[in-house]
Amino acid sequence: MRVFASLLAISLALAAAACDPAVPPAAAVRAAAPVPADRPMRVASLNLCTDELLLALAAPEQIVSVTHLARSEAETPLWRLGRRHRRNDGTLLSVAPLRPDLVVTVGGGGRDRLRIAEQLGIATLDLPFSQSLDDVERSIRRVAAALGRPTAGEALLQRLARLEASPPATRRDALWLGGGGRTYAAHGLGAEWMALAGLAQRPVTGDRVGLETLIVSPPDVLLRSDYRVGQYSGEQKWLEHPAARHARAGRTLATDGRRWTCMGPLLIDEVERLRRELAR
Repeated sequence: MRVFASLLAISLALAAAACDPAVPPAAAVRAAAPVPADRPMRVASLNLCTDELLLALAAPEQIVSVTHLARSEAETPLWRLGRRHRRNDGTLLSVAPLRPDLVVTVGGGGRDRLRIAEQLGIATLDLPFSQSLDDVERSIRRVAAALGRPTAGEALLQRLARLEASPPATRRDALWLGGGGRTYAAHGLGAEWMALAGLAQRPVTGDRVGLETLIVSPPDVLLRSDYRVGQYSGEQKWLEHPAARHARAGRTLATDGRRWTCMGPLLIDEVERLRRELAR
């Protein structure tokens, strides 16, 4: 039934686009049709990470829709801004009736999504998942350019450049700790953000920290994510284990786990805060 309903809705959307003169003819995917000078480009996001980029870079009147995650206090510190805009469920079909000029997402959505967008005359900007700070910078530039907001993009890039140009003199042995013992690789994007704060993510086997490690060989700094800290779950229960709560780290710092979900420009504020904390 869900498949049938989706196919029916897509057919109706395509038929509406073909019959309604207000809907432009099919446009090349990734190439937005010209937007009249008397109004800004209207943009929708289908992913939390692009939600956060839009909310950070776009003029409010440009944002047509963000995902339901962008409106959740548990998922992003930008939730108040997110609630000013219509929600969608992360599908192209959910934003097609709003007729955005551009849809922004991360990691692709398959050929069907691109075909439907083309048929509806909606341009798409599909960003790759960021693997490095260079990728983060490229995504900021691409979204800012697509929005016609290069100044807003440059402001974020300059803040990041200042952090990169003034690294702490030393980096302290550290472990990032999330629910269930989740952690980061020593040479990935998470570790790059930690390095800007003055922390050296310790190499671990796999993507988990064992309780034994916290007992026998605790880090100098334990950077503990507070993501969904008040929610009962197996992963949060792990963090409540005495070994995790009272690890003999030289210091335990809480970090806003919501900012680490996408590891994008929202971490600029967090890195600045951690630098201040570590300087005390």
